[in-house]
Amino acid sequence: MNQEELKNSALKILEESHVGTLATVKNNKPHSRYMTFFNDEFTLYTATSKQTQKVDELEDNPHVHILLGYEGQGVGDAFLEIEGEMGIHDDQSMIDKVWNDALKGWFTGPDDPNLVILAIKPNRVRLINKKGEEPQTIELQ
Repeated sequence: MNQEELKNSALKILEESHVGTLATVKNNKPHSRYMTFFNDEFTLYTATSKQTQKVDELEDNPHVHILLGYEGQGVGDAFLEIEGEMGIHDDQSMIDKVWNDALKGWFTGPDDPNLVILAIKPNRVRLINKKGEEPQTIELQ
């Protein structure tokens, strides 16, 4: 599969799969939790409260690992492994970009003072388990 095909496959997974695991580093060990992700090409975004452990962990170490796309239908389901660095944003333009009504279960609205957006810039994306093929790395230049 060439790079263009890999990118298209990965972007399809990003557009169709929104719930994945986010691993941060806590006391030099991985700490994972499920999150809902939104994307703009390969940049991922997720909303959280500024009063969470993940925000504290990211302030200490911005490196993250995300698994996204496996739908549990069986062997051969494609998914993405994403390594990157995460930034914490509270500017209104970033919040407006990510805000949607699904977030009302956790926040009073886009002006909630605890709402922050985590933006993940990937430095490595791998497409895994694509029809029995070896993992493939997507070049992000």
